[in-house]
Amino acid sequence: MFASFLSIFSIFGALVAAQETGSVVCIAGQCVQGFTGLTLGAKLSAPGASTALLLLPGQYTESTNPQLLHSILTSNSASLAGSSGFANSTSISLPLSVQLNPGLAIYGAANYSSSATYIALPTSANASNVTAPFDASSFALSSNTWAEVTSSGGRIVLWDAAPDLSQLPGSLSGLTLSQLQSSSCSTPCASGGVCTSQGACACLPGFTGSSCEACGSGFFGSNCQACPANCTTCDDGISGSGVCLKVQTETQNCNCLNGQCASDGSCACNAGWADNTNGTKCASCAPGFFLSDDGSCKVCELGCTTCAASSGICTACENGFTLSSTDSTKCNPPTSATSTGTVCPDGSFSNGTACAACNTLCSTCSGAASTNCIVCGSGRYSFNGTCVAVDASGVCQTGLTSGNGFVADNNKKECEACPEKCTACGISSFSVASTINQAKCTACLPGFVLSSGQCVESCPSGTFLDPKDNVTCSACDSTCSTCAGSATFCLTCANNKLASGGTCVTSCPSNTFSSSGACVPCHPDCATCSGTSFNQCASCASSRPVLSNGRCLPTCSKTEFFDSASNACKSCDSSCASCSAADGSSCLSCASGDSVLRAGACVSATCESDTSVVSGLGACLSDLVSIPQSSTSGTGSAASALPSITGISSPTTDDGTKRTSLQWWEILLMALGCAFIILLLVMCWRRRARKRRAMRTQEFAKQKRLDDKLSWRERVVRFGERLFGHSIGERALGSRSRGITGSIALREVDGDKIDKMREVEEARHDRDMDKILDGYAYSRYEDPRHSRSLSRNNTYDKRSRYLAAPSAQPKSKSSRPGHRHDRERGTVNDADLNTMSDASMYTYLTGQPRRTADTRQPVRKVPVPTSLLRGLSTRNLDRSPPPRRHADPERFRFSASSYSASSYASSSSPSPSRAPTPAEEYALSVLERERSPVRRSPALIDLDDEGHGHGGGRGDYRLRHTNTGGSGESRNPFRR
Repeated sequence: MFASFLSIFSIFGALVAAQETGSVVCIAGQCVQGFTGLTLGAKLSAPGASTALLLLPGQYTESTNPQLLHSILTSNSASLAGSSGFANSTSISLPLSVQLNPGLAIYGAANYSSSATYIALPTSANASNVTAPFDASSFALSSNTWAEVTSSGGRIVLWDAAPDLSQLPGSLSGLTLSQLQSSSCSTPCASGGVCTSQGACACLPGFTGSSCEACGSGFFGSNCQACPANCTTCDDGISGSGVCLKVQTETQNCNCLNGQCASDGSCACNAGWADNTNGTKCASCAPGFFLSDDGSCKVCELGCTTCAASSGICTACENGFTLSSTDSTKCNPPTSATSTGTVCPDGSFSNGTACAACNTLCSTCSGAASTNCIVCGSGRYSFNGTCVAVDASGVCQTGLTSGNGFVADNNKKECEACPEKCTACGISSFSVASTINQAKCTACLPGFVLSSGQCVESCPSGTFLDPKDNVTCSACDSTCSTCAGSATFCLTCANNKLASGGTCVTSCPSNTFSSSGACVPCHPDCATCSGTSFNQCASCASSRPVLSNGRCLPTCSKTEFFDSASNACKSCDSSCASCSAADGSSCLSCASGDSVLRAGACVSATCESDTSVVSGLGACLSDLVSIPQSSTSGTGSAASALPSITGISSPTTDDGTKRTSLQWWEILLMALGCAFIILLLVMCWRRRARKRRAMRTQEFAKQKRLDDKLSWRERVVRFGERLFGHSIGERALGSRSRGITGSIALREVDGDKIDKMREVEEARHDRDMDKILDGYAYSRYEDPRHSRSLSRNNTYDKRSRYLAAPSAQPKSKSSRPGHRHDRERGTVNDADLNTMSDASMYTYLTGQPRRTADTRQPVRKVPVPTSLLRGLSTRNLDRSPPPRRHADPERFRFSASSYSASSYASSSSPSPSRAPTPAEEYALSVLERERSPVRRSPALIDLDDEGHGHGGGRGDYRLRHTNTGGSGESRNPFRR
């Protein structure tokens, strides 16, 4: 991946004129015009701009100086063309970050000039990330990236850009890039991984784990290489040997349990096996066989067609055979006898009249043919009704394909099936004395290996799978307890020795540790260890020299270096940002932004043309760009070769043509803030309105004398209600419960309660008008039996009747005149007539009727017949302005509240239960005068005599006017 680059040039080497071009180079806050060979950064351009700008790494905003840079940055059509390792963009957005992509950029000449090659930081690990030689004169590193470089002078770790490799300490020749990683991983990666710019470890092939510290399944060794081919199981793991433990065999894909799959997908069952009734291939014993305890199908005894599983007891015999009385597993053949009763001996059979010899293949028979053998002759064994021969291994020559799976059984005189999972078997040195137990498997079904004449799934301990056939398990060497691959490659050793690399030793070598009778290799990160894990290192190798918390790391932090003498990280000199040694002349980069590196030491920079050190590049802007000294005066050949460009040094002026639009969250915060302010204003206005309403209500109650002082008990209750925030209940107030205008209810004045206050005020207004129109209540008094005709809204009458109640009954505050309960109650008391006027202070305070007459109030009103007034409220009376006096001076009368007797139409005498009051006495006297005109007072004027035209009933009179004032006209407004 890495290529060879140009040879090193000196910082003071002359550049070819053709390589240097006139350019405008900018950093954030400054642009210079001059000649440069820079191949680092990105070129900013826009249509209509006077020139393109070469932007060096940095952050650029819409307020960045100078004006030339600002105008192109804020252009809607600006584009960015990056050099090697820098991004391209056809449209830019501010703020603009110009920076090297994660990785390393190598330049063929000093000060980041000449040809450039970019090496990206790996996003996925591969073997090409290490040991790549290169030549360079300067290089640039992305942020949070470090590079390990080895040279003839040793190993160094670089953290920052270097404008000139010749200024680094030591001799740097024959450079080789060993590692390139990001420093953003919270846990450093192991040697099998690379830290990416995303902060995660990318693992090399075969490695796994969050830090790439282990080998995946099927990989082994320090490099996590793959296990051998055709090996399903090997000694894998980062400390494994890679020896194959189980060979990959042919897989069965036809669901054949005790047989082999053919190429056409069919299943060929082993000897003694057949398909099950449920459809499973080769899953049950064939007819004439039974399932034994070892899982094999065994043949039944001669003459038995079916027998029971496990025991082999015969359940059905062949035709002519009878079940043996001494052995339930056998069936006895029929007796062969002649017609005369002679029993034929073995080797013969009865042909009816005599005994005839059997076929030469038979020992006993039932006929002359070879298929009539009951017991086969010597060297022959019964198989499917015929006698077949056997080979030297006792394998029956059934005429089937080689390895038919049947072997001779001398006891049964039959061909017996081979043991379970065997496809072929035999008996070594077979003879007539051989038993079936001596049969050994010689071939197995796929997936099984041959161990000691049996087919097993894996080789037992002390044996190994012979790589010659990958089927047979062979015994290990006597020095090994377990082995693999060969008899002498020991995994564990006998005689208390330790296995190390396949051999048996008495002590473990370096870079290994003892575990379970073997010397296990350390993790490849460690030089010595106490365990196989990568965090159990006791010492570290030179490639990862830093020991930290049991781990071997490749590097110290940026401000430290590794001291090989103490095997520890030491701090750099204060002038160094990174270093290779403790002294001030071993700096790899400078800590101060005003210093540059010279021969490993950080010295104060002497930048020209009012330039400064470019952040992240470690060089003055004047070193990167050759600025003609006479460029400011506009004279000289160098200056004249450069075009005149305006805005290079002028500060930014904001023309207001471009504004950054608000983000959605800014708009949301502004809307929420406005809503909160409006809510506060509404709450303050409402609170102020409530206070003002409460103050007006309290003032109204004070003027109407409704704000009575509370007793000590009510004050205590009031304090408790204020303290605990509960409303005042009727039970707590008792008899002091009051209307909505009371002081106790002031804090609850709101909504419908204001309507209730309005009703109280309207009732009070009606009562005041009644006082004016009806000075006294007698003219509208009705008998209690006709109380329904009284007005429910006449609170004056109700109060008068209430005050005339018996004095023994206490009066609560809630029963005072004008209270809403009074209006709703609508009751009539006879004692109401004792009260002349509601305005009487005496009656209001004592509850007793006045003993003197109230002042009568004349009104200008055409008299209405008393018969029409009965049952009417004062609200129905005509209240239009009275006529002037000179129009009709005789139309005056006293108000209906005067001592009119018309209300006594239904009651001519006072109640017999009490003495008449003065008002009643006066009313009776007036009634008598009406009945007797002779006795009428001269001060009374008969309305009938004045020609009013209505019937002269009771009360149709008025007093004659008497001037009680001076000689002049009366001041009474009702007489004007």
